[in-house]
Amino acid sequence: MTLIYTPPKLSLDDNLAPIVELSSDTTDYRWGKIPTERSIEELLDYGIINIDKPPRPTSHEVVSYVKKILNLKKAGHSGTLDPLVTGVLPTALGKATKILGTLLLAAKEYVCNMRLHKDVDEETIRGMMNEYVGDIYQRPPFRSSVKRVLRIRTVYENKVLEIKNREVLFWVKSQAGFYVRKYAHDIGQSLSCGAHMKELRRVKSGPFSENNYLATLHDLYDAYMWSKEENDEIPLRNIILPMEMGVTHLPKIFVKDSSVNSLCHGAPLAIPGVSKFTNNFSKGALVGIFTLKQELVALGEAQLDSENLKDINQGLLASVKRVVMESGTYPSKKKDT
Repeated sequence: MTLIYTPPKLSLDDNLAPIVELSSDTTDYRWGKIPTERSIEELLDYGIINIDKPPRPTSHEVVSYVKKILNLKKAGHSGTLDPLVTGVLPTALGKATKILGTLLLAAKEYVCNMRLHKDVDEETIRGMMNEYVGDIYQRPPFRSSVKRVLRIRTVYENKVLEIKNREVLFWVKSQAGFYVRKYAHDIGQSLSCGAHMKELRRVKSGPFSENNYLATLHDLYDAYMWSKEENDEIPLRNIILPMEMGVTHLPKIFVKDSSVNSLCHGAPLAIPGVSKFTNNFSKGALVGIFTLKQELVALGEAQLDSENLKDINQGLLASVKRVVMESGTYPSKKKDT
């Protein structure tokens, strides 16, 4: 059997925002490493897996299985799925858990099978689904891990995929913290027939989807055992992705090599240290700060609008909120030769 490693494609930006270059700096390959060239040992500490959660175990139990399979002490998931819900559950390994907060806030997509309690004509169903788009009020269900207070959540889109008898299969894209079970219940109330969520699958969470390196726990176990028994890392490398895959949805700032080490110590990012950036962020936005090799250095908060950055030569562009890269990976300015 011939196994082929297909390196994941690290796009500069998930939304295809234009790249603005401020300088023509290049990177020194004596320091750091292109994320797709990390060793398995490095990926086990700076990697992320797009797990296909099975029904029945909790999200926490799935993470425990991942840690047991890979013999890790630390891992975490981005957004709890109820035990019977299946689908995309991004799971970060080791130090990559530092990026999970960005995925918790990312948009989610689901496919739901909603069961109506009485017969309703198709035109009425489709009309009511069209009403449930935009900002809606939700009170979390009784079986939830958050306080049951009324709050607003945004439904970006929904689409009825199929209606058969009393079952309605639909797709929905929503803001984080949205409860599809409550959504189905409320639609049933508005239809004056009652309804409940019969089945649910998450098909996308932030940059991860069913079509993006999705792997089951069995896939992970088989790949890990293959790497041990056959001394072949290719199947495992096709499952464990660089953590940078988990932040492709964020606006990005790429910095010069000489600026990296100070950022690793928590120093704010000054404009002279910036090489290029994606022109899609505003002041106060969460941004990813990267090396010119596309390594994630830190998560930061923009201090300026990207539109204004082209006309400013001095000042601070971003404050550092979470350092991800180990200090010393790149030399300080004084030692950079």
